[in-house]
Amino acid sequence: MKAIVVHEYGGPEVLKYEDYPDPVPGPDEVLVRVAAASVNPIDYKRRAGLTKDFYPMTFPGLIGVDVSGTVVKLGPGAEDFSVGDQVFAMADNTYAELCAVKADALAKVPKGLDLVDAAALPLVTVTGNQLMAATEIKAGQTVMVVGAVGNVGRSAVFTAKQRGATVIAGVLKRQMEDAKTVGADQLLATDDDTAIANLPPVDAIADTVGGMTAEKLLAKVKSGGVFASVAGAPQNAASYPSVKVVPVYSQFDRKTLEFMAEAVRDGKLVIPMGLKLPLSEAAEAHAAAEKGGVGKILLVP
Repeated sequence: MKAIVVHEYGGPEVLKYEDYPDPVPGPDEVLVRVAAASVNPIDYKRRAGLTKDFYPMTFPGLIGVDVSGTVVKLGPGAEDFSVGDQVFAMADNTYAELCAVKADALAKVPKGLDLVDAAALPLVTVTGNQLMAATEIKAGQTVMVVGAVGNVGRSAVFTAKQRGATVIAGVLKRQMEDAKTVGADQLLATDDDTAIANLPPVDAIADTVGGMTAEKLLAKVKSGGVFASVAGAPQNAASYPSVKVVPVYSQFDRKTLEFMAEAVRDGKLVIPMGLKLPLSEAAEAHAAAEKGGVGKILLVP
């Protein structure tokens, strides 16, 4: 098969379109012919060696975590799927024409959702949903989603509204117009110190940004409230012992992915689509993704 092969850590130029051995589905695995893989920050961070302490690569190796496609073969013991099923997943080594995926990490693409577009959804929608779940937010409470115009942020806003919460979208000043489309009840500029100072305490914060922004906003969580983040605990977390700080690491959940994908299909959740590029142009895709502001980028074999 053709795949994007990485021989060393580095910039986008280390992504090489080459022949690579076809994967063979092992026990409880399914072989998927890839319709699309999407580009996520974890992909280019891994390519650059920024995750080698906890998510290293073996060279030559493949990258990619989001995939959609069609089942072409079942490994021993694989259940719940048949050859020809349209599926999507959070997996490994998805920048390729074929991908072996654990059957319990797969979901069927909901009818009416485009198979290629489905590749944009697994990581960001599941992460956003689980980030909001970690805040323990309840109906009638107020939660701020920091980085609400990002795809994880949009998914978190949607989940919070489904839970009956009041949602404040925390975004940069230049993103205020875009933020009107995410479904939040209020907007707040996180690069406006006066706006932050005037923000009443909230029940919880769902953070996708980290850094100094997270440190400033941690002070705005009520005593007994929750600060959940996909960017790790803020540096000043120890200064706020009355706030429960929860780092969030995305874990595949079939029901969650199906629920979020149906919301996208039905127009209740919008994940902006950007570029669709041939798999062979993965280097260009990474360069564009690292610049930002282009929506979800898909690689199509």
